[in-house]
Amino acid sequence: MQASWIAVDWGTSNLRAWAMGQTGIEAHATNDKGMGQLKPDQFEAALLEVIAPWLTARTTVLACGMVGARQGWVEARYRAVPCPPTDPAALTRVTTNDPRLDVRIAPGLSQDRPADVMRGEETQLAGALALHPGFDGVFCLPGTHSKWVHVSAGEVVSFQTYMTGEMFSLLSTQSVLRHSLTAEGWDDAAFDDGLSDALSRPDRIAARLFSLRAEGLLHAMTAPQARARLSGLLIGIELAGAKPYWLGQSVKLIGAQNLSALYARALGLQGLQAETEDATACTLAGLSALYAKLKD
Repeated sequence: MQASWIAVDWGTSNLRAWAMGQTGIEAHATNDKGMGQLKPDQFEAALLEVIAPWLTARTTVLACGMVGARQGWVEARYRAVPCPPTDPAALTRVTTNDPRLDVRIAPGLSQDRPADVMRGEETQLAGALALHPGFDGVFCLPGTHSKWVHVSAGEVVSFQTYMTGEMFSLLSTQSVLRHSLTAEGWDDAAFDDGLSDALSRPDRIAARLFSLRAEGLLHAMTAPQARARLSGLLIGIELAGAKPYWLGQSVKLIGAQNLSALYARALGLQGLQAETEDATACTLAGLSALYAKLKD
């Protein structure tokens, strides 16, 4: 099987690739050689491990994600907002040893004030707009570093990043709270309580976090309850900070199913019904739209 072109989503931890044909996806492959473990001279070999069987004499490879970071294969410099999420003229071409490869990397987006950047999410935004032409409103992309993005007239107007997912990971594995979150599991009521508490008094978040430890010692709060409440507290302070983005707006979520469901629940408790878009589908739609413009 030979691909018409190849779509690549290359993050910090993994590489995912799709062989694209005239009617869509022909094949899919992945490996665990993400940007975080590769030196610049190792990227081409890591890519060929996955896509070599699909290559023709000259194959266009469109890549997005952390592969274009300063620590990646080749830096694809940020484009400043306001601007469309992607632009074929801004793709960064990579010099390769294998003559079959025509690799181009999509740059991320930057914002001057307040200073902010995104890389990879811009392609998902482009895909969501391709799937929903004419959408004006707000996208929320939950994850390690959640993004709230205002889109109007096909352009990213502004965005804000929250380190919610990373804080959850650090607090649950490297802080005193790790002793209280020793088991998996979930409790919706505990999540809702944490969310409400953080939204009503975000200034008390540091105290509320330590209370998780005290509740376990004094009142037998279970590990699933503590885990859910921690998530509610952190998503709550994110929603409190991002309120100018979502209040009274049309919101679409782009992300993993389970995490997006938590954000949908949190927003639903504030009276807002957010629609959820599949992150992979948006990435592929974004790269496909970029390839179509590139070939025009």
